[in-house]
Amino acid sequence: MSDLFKGLLDDDRGERLQKIIAQAGIASRRRSEELIVEGRVRINGAVATLGDRGVLGEDLIEVDSIPIMSTPDHVYLLLNKPKNVISSVSDPQGRRTVIDIVDIEERIYPVGRLDYDSEGLIILTNDGSLTNRLTHPRYKLAKEYLVSTDRALSKQAIHQLRVGVELDDGLTLPAKVSELSKTLYRFEIREGRNRQIRRMVSAVGSEVTRLVRTRIGPILDSTLKVGHYRNLAEGELRELWRSVETVD
Repeated sequence: MSDLFKGLLDDDRGERLQKIIAQAGIASRRRSEELIVEGRVRINGAVATLGDRGVLGEDLIEVDSIPIMSTPDHVYLLLNKPKNVISSVSDPQGRRTVIDIVDIEERIYPVGRLDYDSEGLIILTNDGSLTNRLTHPRYKLAKEYLVSTDRALSKQAIHQLRVGVELDDGLTLPAKVSELSKTLYRFEIREGRNRQIRRMVSAVGSEVTRLVRTRIGPILDSTLKVGHYRNLAEGELRELWRSVETVD
């Protein structure tokens, strides 16, 4: 048979799905085949079968309803934001923004807020679908912070933070608060209100002197230096999607 007719008979578009899954670091090639046989892989909404092929970036390929996110058009960065940097694409006052720090050609934007005078992890991307999930209040994505205060929080103040604090825009959800030292605390909140932790601490009689975000959902990196950034790994993206896949 000529190569021409052989090419017409063989559907050689893209890569076999098990290869795509394995290259994404989700499972070994053998285990990827098993996932397909178990019906846990979909391509463009349809349950995949062994032998199916796809093109990452053109076809929607999902494993356990979580998309494989490594597409040529999407960028996912994790930045350790310095203090006195705006979490915005631009600033009318001419202050430095998170976009000024990263050196890439693609147009990206920060996911959610991190105050001008706060530090720590922030995600930048051009993936609107993921951004909507991460910032939508219904998913209550957990974020963790190290918080220094000007004075020790009383037991009553910590209790109040744990049950909810009445602010001018309503009662907050309960925060997880643990004391690390006399004036250093770990906070976990599931809201994204403007300057929320600073206002919560102020409402119970203290003031925040330093605030560093250390975790966004499942994403953390204690080795990422201030002012530096890196690409999110495929596994991290899958964990992010998994964290906002369902609503409590």
